[in-house]
Amino acid sequence: QVRIVESGGDLVQPGGSLTLSCSVPGDIFSRWTMGWYRQAPGQQRDLVARINLYHAPTYEDSVKGRFTISRDNAKNTVLLQMTSVTTADAGIYYCNTWKPTAAFWGQGTQVTVSS
Repeated sequence: QVRIVESGGDLVQPGGSLTLSCSVPGDIFSRWTMGWYRQAPGQQRDLVARINLYHAPTYEDSVKGRFTISRDNAKNTVLLQMTSVTTADAGIYYCNTWKPTAAFWGQGTQVTVSS
């Protein structure tokens, strides 16, 4: 069973920073564009950022200039650096391939934004 594991979620104040990490099995990591997705309460799960095998990122408009996605080939990890967070950034963050693969959804990691 493929297991993608997200971590790093926490309570952060508005304007603060947080870095999320995603551990991906090597055979998946080496073949796929990877993405971070966010699901806010009562909302659908949407792509926030993705990064291809050539390390070229793409961002959803609301996070451009604030979030940075990167991938570490040596560790098979995908990072999401979040800065200047707002309440709109709160939710459960998931890591998956792009386009997402149903069988690869993990538990996600919770980001709470509150003062």
